[in-house]
Amino acid sequence: MKTITVHDSMQDGYTYICTEPVGKGFHSDFKPELSPKEMLELGVFGGLYMTDCRNEFPKEWFKNAKLSPDGKRHKELNYFKVNASQSLAIWQKNGWIHKDDPRGWFQWYCRYYMGRRYEDDERQIRRWKMIGRHIAQVMHNCMRGDLTCRPRQRQALLHWAMDSRKI
Repeated sequence: MKTITVHDSMQDGYTYICTEPVGKGFHSDFKPELSPKEMLELGVFGGLYMTDCRNEFPKEWFKNAKLSPDGKRHKELNYFKVNASQSLAIWQKNGWIHKDDPRGWFQWYCRYYMGRRYEDDERQIRRWKMIGRHIAQVMHNCMRGDLTCRPRQRQALLHWAMDSRKI
C-alpha cells in the first residue's frame, strides 16, 4: 500500500491510499482503452486539466503531455482540435463531482489507475459505461477510420479513456 498526500490549487492535504498496483486490479466492468498518460499525450481537456497537480502522478505521464502553457484552455491542444468539454461549474451543478475528486471524472480515473479504490468507484464506472452511446453513434454515422466525422464526439470519447481513432 502507498499513501499519497495532495497539495495543489484545489486540494491541500488530501490523502488517499493506493491498494492496487498501478494500472491493475480494475473492476471487471471497467475497461478503459487509454491510460491517463496516453490521454495526456494525445491531447485532452484543452491541455488545461493537469497543469498544477503534476506532483501527485508519475513524472513520465507529463513528459510528452499536451498541457496549456498559460493556464487557459486551448482546443488546438486536443487531439481532434475541437472543444468537447463542459465547464467545471456545469459538472458541479449537475452533481457529477465527488468532494474528494473536485476536478471530476478524469481525476477519479487517474487516482483509480494509480491504485486507489474508493467509495465513488461504482458511480464513476457507471458513468463511464454510459459513454457507450457515443461509441454507437460514431460507429453508426461514420465510415470506419474517418477521423473527420463527429470530431466532438470522438474527442469526448478520448476524455473518457476510449480510443475513438479505432472506430
